[in-house]
Amino acid sequence: MMTRIDWLVLKRLAGRIGATVFIFYGLIALVESLDTWRFNAVAQDNGVHMALVMVAMSAVRWTIKTLPVTVLMGAILGLADLKGRHELTVIKASGISIWRVIRAPTIALIGASFLIALGAETVSTTINRSLYPTPPGQAALLTPPGEIWLEQRGEGVHYIILARHMSPGGSELGDVTLFHLDENRIPRITADNAVLENGKWVFFSVMAHTPEATPYRLGSYEVPTTSTASEIRLKLASTEDMTFFELADMLRTGVADASVCSAATMRLIKLLTLPLVLTGSLFIAFAFTAGYRRNSSLGPAVLYGIVLGFVVFVITEMADRAGSTGVLDPTFAAVGPALVAIVIGVTVLLHKEDGRT
Repeated sequence: MMTRIDWLVLKRLAGRIGATVFIFYGLIALVESLDTWRFNAVAQDNGVHMALVMVAMSAVRWTIKTLPVTVLMGAILGLADLKGRHELTVIKASGISIWRVIRAPTIALIGASFLIALGAETVSTTINRSLYPTPPGQAALLTPPGEIWLEQRGEGVHYIILARHMSPGGSELGDVTLFHLDENRIPRITADNAVLENGKWVFFSVMAHTPEATPYRLGSYEVPTTSTASEIRLKLASTEDMTFFELADMLRTGVADASVCSAATMRLIKLLTLPLVLTGSLFIAFAFTAGYRRNSSLGPAVLYGIVLGFVVFVITEMADRAGSTGVLDPTFAAVGPALVAIVIGVTVLLHKEDGRT
């Protein structure tokens, strides 16, 4: 049951957090709009209004990445406002514990976090991908423009595919060259196109190349693979270009490549743990701002809280990199920093309250 005190604290914090996030969103949108080449490219293909939508949705994506810091700063400003109006002093003097005060903002923040992770992130990713998709091979591979390289395995076969074109779904390649890494197979095969179907690549209009003879034509050629179309697509793009539901569906069907599986799992779990990360930011804000103090100076506490928030943010991003590359277990890399932030906030709160709650 929400009391008037809950509504008061929630209103103050929500207002300051919302204002801080909006200011950062505006700054990020301004920076995105400075990329005139991308803006003009989208405007030429889809119109100026859709180019503006692209800038807005791109800013949404980056704003979501900065939420741990913006929520921390907004919460500190909200608590400072409560202390400046002496409302927090009155609340504590009435015998209400800090844990009771923090309950309503925490519940509201968790609910908003799920909406952001599953709703806003999905919408922004889908719109960004449709308006300005990443060219195949240029997001994750250090290859020349227009070249797509794939290392494939299947049923004891090991080979590399070079293609010049790829369909949007990732299941069809054009202007293909296949290099067998097994000694007992044809070293090189060229084809007009290759289609991924039923766990194998099927090549059409094939020419076989061997050192012992002149090139000769084959009607078609099949080679097994453990990759799926969604896995191929993710290899050539980025997990940032896939929504939560697409990642979940891909992992449900199975991913053979360990590096791709780690990147997809890390991205999925990171979206699910966004409520924990933001809760940790909120607890840190309360720990360094809402404690009892004899003077009214909040400068040092605010500074310590913001510095600690940035430290948590940097650790979170470092863990993200480690989890995406498989250096750390993705679950540990996603959940660990969030739990550390919550533990820090709770520990400092317990220390500062000193049994008064």
